[in-house]
Amino acid sequence: MIETASHGPRLSVVLATDAYDTIRPVISALRRQSSADEIEPVIVLPASAEGGIRREDLVRFRHVRIVPLDVVERLAPARAAGVRAASAPIVFIGETHTYPQPGWADALLAAFEEPWTAVVPAIGNANPTGAVSWAAYLFDYGNWGLDRPAGELPDPLIYNTAYRREALLIFGDQLTDALDPNEEALWPRFTAMGHRAAFAPQARILHLNVARLRWLVSEKFYVGVVLGTCRSQRWAWPRRLLYIAASPLIPFVLLARIVRGTRSALPRRLPAATFPLLLVGAIAKVVGEVIGYLGVRLPSLERRLTDIEIHKVRYAGRGSP
Repeated sequence: MIETASHGPRLSVVLATDAYDTIRPVISALRRQSSADEIEPVIVLPASAEGGIRREDLVRFRHVRIVPLDVVERLAPARAAGVRAASAPIVFIGETHTYPQPGWADALLAAFEEPWTAVVPAIGNANPTGAVSWAAYLFDYGNWGLDRPAGELPDPLIYNTAYRREALLIFGDQLTDALDPNEEALWPRFTAMGHRAAFAPQARILHLNVARLRWLVSEKFYVGVVLGTCRSQRWAWPRRLLYIAASPLIPFVLLARIVRGTRSALPRRLPAATFPLLLVGAIAKVVGEVIGYLGVRLPSLERRLTDIEIHKVRYAGRGSP
């Protein structure tokens, strides 16, 4: 582990990746923050890739941590390692394909002047060029769009979110599970402990999305399989069978929930195919969930999903902003 610091940073940004070049555009966006000297990039990557780090990109930061692991096959363990290695009191769980906009860090830190445990930034579409991209964006992040008003959040995200590091460390050895959205463990436990989250619309990031139909279907199907598999390990058969029986209706429930929650994210005109594609994505996700509920084990799909998450630029049909 390497650290360069003269005094402590205010904000650590955890970036789990397979190689430095994968996150280089994100580092560039962090470097353009007016408070970059108070930001600590925490770069989690395979030890074999440590030699590829471009040190000249990091001189803008007074604080840098490199966390080498044997491998980065799953994001949750890598992110947990990054949180443990971070030294700032506020930790942002970033992605390889989300790009902070000017003023993001200052607005995020200002929100923590209130007693929130977590703060979610406003998330916009980084590649708003077609119906597939809009469908993917609205499916995952439309509920946290740029025009949502500030205030307390009943539905915080797990990643693309900033936390008080001391609160995350409460989970101890269970931090990996807490940071895995498929385990659905973090916010139920936080809520039971009285922790609260807020939305900060002035802290803006842009999220890159898949841009072709086959990638949308694959991504949502993989998400469904992994989620269904995780739930099948926690849920008894009666509950799983109930969801399987209801599965023909669930895509329409998901679609209605997405449309209701994304009104603030909608531009004046969306591509005509956006909402049919949302339904296609919902069907793919539910089919995947049913396979997981039935106990079918497809471990290769989690690796494929991790590849999409780490290398989203490849699936976006364009370069990063």
